Amino acid sequence: MDGGPRVPEQRSPASGSDESTALRFSVLGPVRAWRGPVSLPMGSPQQRSLLAALLLREGRTATAGELIDALWGDDPPSQALAAVRTYASRLRKTLDAGVLVSESGGYAVRGLPEGALDSAVAQDLATEAEKAKSAGDLCHARDLLGRVLALWDGEPLAGLPGPYAEAQRVRLEEWRLQLLESRLDMDLEQGCHAEAVSELTAVTAAHPLRERFRELLMLALYRSGRQAEALAVYADTRRLLADELGVDPRPGLRELQQRILQADPALAEPSAPAAETVPAPVRPHQLPATVPDFTGRVSFVSELSDVLASAEGRVMAVSALAGIGGVGKTTLAVHVAHQARSAFPDGQLYVDLQGAGSRAAEPETVLGAFLRALGTADSAIPDSLEERSALYRSVLDGRRVLVLLDNARDAAQIRPLLPGTEGCAALVTSRVRMVDLAGAHLVDLDVMSPEEALQLFTKIVGAERVAAERESALDVVAACGFLPLAIRIAASRLAARRTWTVSVLAAKLADERRRLDELQAGDLAVKATFELGYGQLEPAQARAFRLLGLADGPDISLAAAAATLDLPVEETEDVLESLVDTSLVESAAPGRYRYHDLVRLYARSCAERDESPTSGTAVALSRLLDFYLATVSGVYLIERPGDRLVDHLERTAHPGLTFADRHAAQDWLYSEAISLLACVRQAAHTGTLRRAVDTLWAACDLAESGTNSKEYEAVAGRLREVARESGDLRSEGRALLTLAFVHHVSGSRFDAAVQEAEQATELAEAAGDRLTSCWSSNASGAIAMYQSRYEDAEQHFTRAMENFRVVGDRPGEASALCNLSRTHLATGRTESAVALAQQGTAMYDDMEHDLKGANGRYALGLALARSGKLAEATECLQEALRVFRDSRQRLWEGMTVFRLAELDLTARRPAQAASNAETALTLLRGVGGDWRHGNVLTVLGRALTGIGHLDRAQVCWREALDIFEALGAPEAHEVRALLTPSAAA
Repeated sequence: MDGGPRVPEQRSPASGSDESTALRFSVLGPVRAWRGPVSLPMGSPQQRSLLAALLLREGRTATAGELIDALWGDDPPSQALAAVRTYASRLRKTLDAGVLVSESGGYAVRGLPEGALDSAVAQDLATEAEKAKSAGDLCHARDLLGRVLALWDGEPLAGLPGPYAEAQRVRLEEWRLQLLESRLDMDLEQGCHAEAVSELTAVTAAHPLRERFRELLMLALYRSGRQAEALAVYADTRRLLADELGVDPRPGLRELQQRILQADPALAEPSAPAAETVPAPVRPHQLPATVPDFTGRVSFVSELSDVLASAEGRVMAVSALAGIGGVGKTTLAVHVAHQARSAFPDGQLYVDLQGAGSRAAEPETVLGAFLRALGTADSAIPDSLEERSALYRSVLDGRRVLVLLDNARDAAQIRPLLPGTEGCAALVTSRVRMVDLAGAHLVDLDVMSPEEALQLFTKIVGAERVAAERESALDVVAACGFLPLAIRIAASRLAARRTWTVSVLAAKLADERRRLDELQAGDLAVKATFELGYGQLEPAQARAFRLLGLADGPDISLAAAAATLDLPVEETEDVLESLVDTSLVESAAPGRYRYHDLVRLYARSCAERDESPTSGTAVALSRLLDFYLATVSGVYLIERPGDRLVDHLERTAHPGLTFADRHAAQDWLYSEAISLLACVRQAAHTGTLRRAVDTLWAACDLAESGTNSKEYEAVAGRLREVARESGDLRSEGRALLTLAFVHHVSGSRFDAAVQEAEQATELAEAAGDRLTSCWSSNASGAIAMYQSRYEDAEQHFTRAMENFRVVGDRPGEASALCNLSRTHLATGRTESAVALAQQGTAMYDDMEHDLKGANGRYALGLALARSGKLAEATECLQEALRVFRDSRQRLWEGMTVFRLAELDLTARRPAQAASNAETALTLLRGVGGDWRHGNVLTVLGRALTGIGHLDRAQVCWREALDIFEALGAPEAHEVRALLTPSAAA
């Protein structure tokens, strides 16, 4: 908000009223009036009290005596009646004619359009919310209540005198708290526990004796995995009630404490009464489309359908289909799943686990996607596999959901993904038999029978052509090994060529089988068919098929494919779409393409056979790497205008994409992250090592934002190994710098980061790589700062600043200045800390460097806070927060909110501090590491102490102490002091 008066929400005006001149009134805050967008003068406090009394009567007449009582109570002035008449006369002149009317010795406000009074709008929305809740639509009910609560603009009837205004203030505030209780209750019903903790912490501080808020806070903490804090809330509440009122907590609160102590599994479930069966807020329907020409498999369809039908009365129905690649496992599973949809009204989940490839999907990644599909907020998704699996089962409890786990590697991969609750079922496909999957119904899927194979061939090719050459058709399906995938590809080739006869196809396929007769039978059939399909491609199609299969990513974008093929985008799209038509390539999404895993292997074998290793495959992958390096360099420069890094990266022979703004650039980077990192890993060899390292460095946002940080770290480690083995000092230094960066960002591997940054500096100096030397010195300083080695940090930052000046890198110089400000601040030189941060921030602003400018304002905010300029510090941090949030920098967003919590403590706003600290904890889940988590917990404990939540504060400090002791961090000493009785007192 900008701090100005807020115009209340307006509903559609009544028929005949002009929205641009319609009157609107606000009582859920200061009493105000508007005609259209123009604010109207409402006079003295007593005059506004009169207006409020009339507005809140909703058109009913108030007598002069009632108005006098409302304004002055038992002690009216001698001229009270005259004053009332004067106020009414002035209001009548300000308002539209006929709005304030005289009637029966009193006054009334009449003829207002619908939605003119904010309290009436609030009542209508609250009524709609109650109806939505009763109908089971909690999502809509929550949204409506959010709109209701947003209508409040501070204290209702703020500043108005008189007993009527005071009574209405109490009533409206109580109503607001009831609405807030309802909305928070719905938040927990829909799994938004982590987000709710922050708001509930603040509201319990503001209303400490309101037990329902305390109960909701306990439940939110427990469901967020913070059992000890939940119990501490109860202890704080019991002590407060005894001290203030001399009573014990109410029975509901005591019962909740006992259930938490007993780890009651039902607490993880929605708390709505059983009679109100609330449907799932999100019903995912993720099944791929079933093929229209599904053929045969009658016995398998019946068998699997029977198993799924039994899910209602069983803990879980699991069917695992096994068979060789191309046998039709996925097609059968998807067909059966579609037939069973009506038995699973709460949704169907689907994932390709990529078990046949070299990098199978990680269960925790899949669980994150499933939880989001089921309506769980990102911030409510825990980090560990065990916690995600437990939450997944809790979310599914009471629902009837079918889960299709396609292309599984083994039983270990899928166990965490099984629902485990009555009414749900799982279908699994894999190349291996799941004999170690307890309780699973195993199905071994073999090739089609000759009759089924012929039926499938006929459906694709056409009955007329097959009937004319039935024997040749049988030869074709036999040559395909009766594998559905092979039959489909062969038939598609024939269907696309009207001049061919079936016998021509049979002869060609027979020839291909003789060339591959030394292969095993199963692979022979598939490869023969692939070879046939490949042999019928046009030259441009065949080249695209070969070269695009070389890329390691799970899929490839149209732009990346165009770069790999060295073709215009339009021509590339035509070729790829023609390959999609042949079933050799799949369209994963608009503008993205992928290979079936077997087809990819075949495409690579074709590339090895038909392309030159130096002029064909290597050049194609080099072009792809060029595309990623050129594009990510552009993204880096958009985020950091004036940064010299891009001038020191390897040159590219092929261009990348350009973007209209940084939002489009960010969208590309995060959507392309997996494929980009796969390309970099694939390029970790001598010929392309330097470009691979530079691509990773330019993509550093992937590590800093927390997105794909584990894969980023793994790729950086691989590049470092290859660089060391090849003796490339420059590449090893840069790879070490990226490792130091990601380990520093992780917040838990500072010792490794120190060594990596120091080694990067040594290698950079030996290789004459001055920019890397600059940044490694800067990184060494940042790590030393976090380890409280302030003298070392200052030396590193000073060296970095001088070196940045030498190479003419002004953004780097600004970074070193802002970092140097932090060391001055830590060593008590507040005035120089402010000056350094101001100098660095000004340099960023001169270059219109929004993102790094936010880092500068972060440092400046800290320095201003220490100098006592709290308002200016808050303004700096709020501006930084806006940029970090807009740039998807979750680490820095969380850290800025944490610093705002520290500011709140300094300003003696403990309730706001606790709320901000809780928000920071939520933002830093999965990013930032344990050390930062421990610091936030320390501040949260201080804030909780300030609002009287002493037991909960102790829990936070004990958790922080465990973290710091495990890390060997010096902050442990401070937290031990906080945990002593003298410190608590």
